[in-house]
Amino acid sequence: MIRDWENMSESLIGFVVSYRTGPKTQRSKECVLKFPNVKSSSEAARLIGRKVAWPVGERKIRGKIVALHGKRGLVRVRFRRGVSGQALGTRVEIIG
Repeated sequence: MIRDWENMSESLIGFVVSYRTGPKTQRSKECVLKFPNVKSSSEAARLIGRKVAWPVGERKIRGKIVALHGKRGLVRVRFRRGVSGQALGTRVEIIG
């Protein structure tokens, strides 16, 4: 469990788990992220509002953590642009 939330942004790297999906739709702008050090929904609730970036070469697709996803510390992020399928399973970093 991480106690130092102010210095956590440098060390916290997450992974894209999946897109947000519905019964017949798949939203490429919204993804579900998993952070290895975050184990509960109460810890993940502190990440809401933080900005994240998915690196693509020199340009980065930026997004914002908007909500929790489940009870095990997964979060939902909304990117400014749609994220490609190659992003699934790759790293995402917190930038602010």
